[in-house]
Amino acid sequence: MKTLRTHVARIRLAAVAIALSACAAPVGAAASPPVRNVVLVHGAFADGSSWAKVIPILQAKGFNVTAVQNPLTSLADDVAATQRVLAQQDGPVILVGHSWGGVVITEAGMDSKVVGLVYVAAFGPDQGEVVGDLGKPYPPPPALAAPIVDKQGFLSLSTEAVVKHFASDLPEKEARVVAATQGPIAGSAFGAHVSAVAWKTKPSWYIVSKLDGAIAPDEERFFAKRMKATTTELPTSHVAMLSQPAAVAAVIMDAAAKAHVPAGAGAQRGSGGPAGVP
Repeated sequence: MKTLRTHVARIRLAAVAIALSACAAPVGAAASPPVRNVVLVHGAFADGSSWAKVIPILQAKGFNVTAVQNPLTSLADDVAATQRVLAQQDGPVILVGHSWGGVVITEAGMDSKVVGLVYVAAFGPDQGEVVGDLGKPYPPPPALAAPIVDKQGFLSLSTEAVVKHFASDLPEKEARVVAATQGPIAGSAFGAHVSAVAWKTKPSWYIVSKLDGAIAPDEERFFAKRMKATTTELPTSHVAMLSQPAAVAAVIMDAAAKAHVPAGAGAQRGSGGPAGVP
């Protein structure tokens, strides 16, 4: 009798296993690939070197990383530069924007390859908003109190403004390099409107720089809350990616791990996923 009960129990377990396998994905079905492409978009008064400390951290984890070099001549030109880089990616992308770069990724992020957005102390405009008006409800940022304007209408920051307010938590030698490598931005760019808003349809992550002297921290919190972003606050100046690159890289990797990859999104560079990324 005991042998019979054991045999019946085994039959029942086999039936459960068959039922579970019927609900599972068919044999040979491809699992969603992890996101392995990261595109970094710098802000105003900067260039691609502003990501120099984050890039090696991501590369060490197996990510394919590209930093856009924005001309900073207009929103349309910067979006076009970002779109050219996106076109070169061979799979899903996490698109990251710092400062003015947040405006760029808000529009360029509509690209079908982009599956997640990461804003680093960045503007996150909505449809119809003028970029230059976004900060008016907040205290004037000290970094932008006295920008240098050339005859062509391009804005840059003095070395003093960079050292004291823009990159205030960097060693002075590093802050002076930031000042020396800055990219002037056309003042007219701040009158731009985005034509589309990617954060309304795609998951977003936001890093608030709590000591920011270029964008008010409360303004950043407003953007993060409005886009329902997964939010991290860091005790950094405006250049969190230079003063706390590991923390910024961690948020980008979190986005890569959690962003939904549509079925059939295509293969990615290399084989397997990045180390440490599910």
